[in-house]
Amino acid sequence: MKFNSFQDLLTIGNRSFGSRLMLGTGKFLTITQNIQSIEKSGTEIVTVSVRRINKNNLSFKALQKINWKKICLLPNTAGSQTAEEAIRAAFLGRELAQKLGQYENNFVKLEVISDPQYLLPDPLGTLKAAEFLIKEGFSVLPYINSDPILAKHFEDIGCTTVMPLGSPIGSGQGLQNMENLKIIIENSNIPVIVDAGIATPSDAAKAMELGASGVLLNTAVACSKVPPLMAEAMKLGVEAGRKSYLAGRIPIKKFAEPSSPIIGIVSK
Repeated sequence: MKFNSFQDLLTIGNRSFGSRLMLGTGKFLTITQNIQSIEKSGTEIVTVSVRRINKNNLSFKALQKINWKKICLLPNTAGSQTAEEAIRAAFLGRELAQKLGQYENNFVKLEVISDPQYLLPDPLGTLKAAEFLIKEGFSVLPYINSDPILAKHFEDIGCTTVMPLGSPIGSGQGLQNMENLKIIIENSNIPVIVDAGIATPSDAAKAMELGASGVLLNTAVACSKVPPLMAEAMKLGVEAGRKSYLAGRIPIKKFAEPSSPIIGIVSK
């Protein structure tokens, strides 16, 4: 198979992107770290929590520094505990995108989280909000538990992607649901973006090697010692995992096999 990297695009709805890494804007200590991390990551999609924006926090200030002619805004409804709160946040997010000049941007990363300790998504609330928002013309990217049946329900109602968690938000536990993620990816006809829990580039690479369409992360970069450097490392991890998936790994064998041919070996 001949591989052309220029043709290997991530398509979400009616948009295509060269990068398969999405980056959040929360938890950075400085605006400079945030902007440099976005640049080093090579991302083309940046997610911002609409409910948590105010004029005094870094996310708001970062909004004014990001080049929105090159970066697609993915508003998210983080902080919403009910479907109704998430729906209101989604409309605010669409207005924000328009104010930034992205008039055709109907993306929303849908989060409904009522559990304050483990921050696990509420499947019923998320499904309820997704059904409503899809009817209102939104391109819905729902954050969900790693449940293959649930993922299929979201696909069936018309979601643009599904975004199953690797492990709880900000936990840095890596991929704790490998088998379920494999099933979701295998059965999905829409992009699968692994979201939450990724800590290292090797975690990102593993997700991509499974066949995930992309990875979304924030804490792993923002809370690292050198965020721009980690952002670049994540970029490389995603790219390596994607190329590995496309190339196809060798089969696992029970016994060793010599790498050099034994036919024609020189003997005494």
